[in-house]
Amino acid sequence: MAFKTLLFGTAGTPISCKDRSSLSGVKKVAELGLSCMELEFVRGVRMTPELAEEVGKIAKEEQVVLTAHGPYYINLNSLEKEKEKASIKRILDTARIADKAGAYSITFHPAYYLKMDPEKVYQKVRKEMKSIIETLKQQDIKLWVRPETTGKATQFGSYQELIRLSQEIDQVMPCIDFAHLHARTQKLNTYDEFHKVLSDIEKGLGKKAINNMHIHMSGINYTAKGERNHLVLKESDMNYKDLLRVLKEFDAKGVVISESPNIETDALLMKRYYESLRN
Repeated sequence: MAFKTLLFGTAGTPISCKDRSSLSGVKKVAELGLSCMELEFVRGVRMTPELAEEVGKIAKEEQVVLTAHGPYYINLNSLEKEKEKASIKRILDTARIADKAGAYSITFHPAYYLKMDPEKVYQKVRKEMKSIIETLKQQDIKLWVRPETTGKATQFGSYQELIRLSQEIDQVMPCIDFAHLHARTQKLNTYDEFHKVLSDIEKGLGKKAINNMHIHMSGINYTAKGERNHLVLKESDMNYKDLLRVLKEFDAKGVVISESPNIETDALLMKRYYESLRN
């Protein structure tokens, strides 16, 4: 999918939508003047292929770009074989249903270190990701598969690890959750720090990555151990204005998904501020 600009939208059906279905959610997103919506499969992939196709049809009519978030219960570094197999299945199930809906990208929290050597964990995640992509290619599923930057130092998912993974495996790109990066590092919240992240992405993956971004944003509550919970942007220390300035400077394209508790309010806040910035 070729993007002309950054699109802003919600993680799931907007709160103001009385009918909580994905079908109504897509229509509400368009009504609000937003342009994308993430299908939330975080508690499990329960959407039928038939419904996914219907959601995709409405999204196409309303010109709403779809992404999907896989279940929380994923750990590609699990020491238990059954949990590892279940994690792979959850990613594949997410990709299959998202593909039926015409989504262009899926994301998920990839793994935990479990106090193991990070390089050993990287190689394990890389092996499982290669297998996942091979399966999807065999099924002619071409959407982007995006491990997400994670909010705790105990989780696999620094942006550097995800750039490396994307360099080594076809059809893989990072999902950059800037709130998670802020909580994970206890910093990464200034213009210069945001600039370095975008520069590293462009250097590592080329302009195609900047032209094809999947971003998560919200305020965030965190401790020395990392992420605790998402917050409304204005009730947090998240420096979203400088982030949007940097994204504008890089002429970034793709989707920005609001994961704030007030999802559509913050999506609209970011959209309006971004559109107010001059090139």
